[in-house]
Amino acid sequence: MGPYTPKAWEETDIDIKITHCSVCSSDLSTLRSSWAPAEYPCCVGHEIVGVAMRVGSAVTNGISVGDRVAVGPQSDACLGRRGVCQECASGRENYCHIHLTGTYNGRYLSGDKSFGGFGRYHRAPSHFVFRVPDGLPSAHAAPMMCAGVTTYSALKRNGCGPGKNVGIIGIGGLGHFGILWAKALGAEKVVAISRRSNKREDAIRLGADEYLATEDDADWAGAHKMTLDLLICTVSSSQMPLESYLSCLRTDGCFVQIGLPEDKFPPFRAGLLASRAAKVAGSFIGAPHEIRKMLQLAVDKRVVPWVTERPMKEANAAIVDMAQGKARYRYVLVNEES
Repeated sequence: MGPYTPKAWEETDIDIKITHCSVCSSDLSTLRSSWAPAEYPCCVGHEIVGVAMRVGSAVTNGISVGDRVAVGPQSDACLGRRGVCQECASGRENYCHIHLTGTYNGRYLSGDKSFGGFGRYHRAPSHFVFRVPDGLPSAHAAPMMCAGVTTYSALKRNGCGPGKNVGIIGIGGLGHFGILWAKALGAEKVVAISRRSNKREDAIRLGADEYLATEDDADWAGAHKMTLDLLICTVSSSQMPLESYLSCLRTDGCFVQIGLPEDKFPPFRAGLLASRAAKVAGSFIGAPHEIRKMLQLAVDKRVVPWVTERPMKEANAAIVDMAQGKARYRYVLVNEES
């Protein structure tokens, strides 16, 4: 990716000198045009941390030049500028269906294209720029901006807390955050669920109370029938044993899909829901107010994601390594001169 022209400056914008940007599977899916055709040239990266170097005169969120700030996968929304939007009006900007702008491969209301954080600088509307709290390392804050808030939001909005038994399906960039947040939110028991046994030790070190390997543990579903209040699914596979997962839900339990498959969701029998008043739901990134609360929780509960720092010049290699499952559990690109 060579030089590109950012969106035209507006006085509600903030320019950021990027110090860190972590690698998300969404970057690869976008570059491959897996979900929809990408608009090339495309600079990916939507887990950005850096320093505010220019702050518009109409910025009202308290950010000043020199502050350490972060940007996640959403860069703009209609915010009522194109008519009535119930989502934006109710603090759920991440579900804006009038005009949601991704931090890369998107279009602003002006028509200008959005470019991400695999670079030295980033310009973003201030509504979606957040101050990083003191005490939270930049390399830890970066992956929280997408993988972190996607799991935090799904857990928080679906009742994770004291007395709840929570399962996290898939132990990767998203799933490892799921374990960390479930423990930080006070879940009674956290069960890590993966296909094979090779991540058992990692999951326990992250804080899981129990580990299930669906391809290695005999009768795992029968042994855990109706034991979980909440299941957060981070995997993106049409072949996952969905009916077995649903059988693990207690009465009034909820299965929440946050992984984004490139093909269809697996079929399942409706009786698995009706017989236990269970729900299947979805959850998408996080709203600004959730991001602020999440960052503070990370400081208060000393949440430490597992990251490997790599020079920004290794961005292409890091994406390839991530696609091959080598990350444990998030690569963070660093502008070494910063």
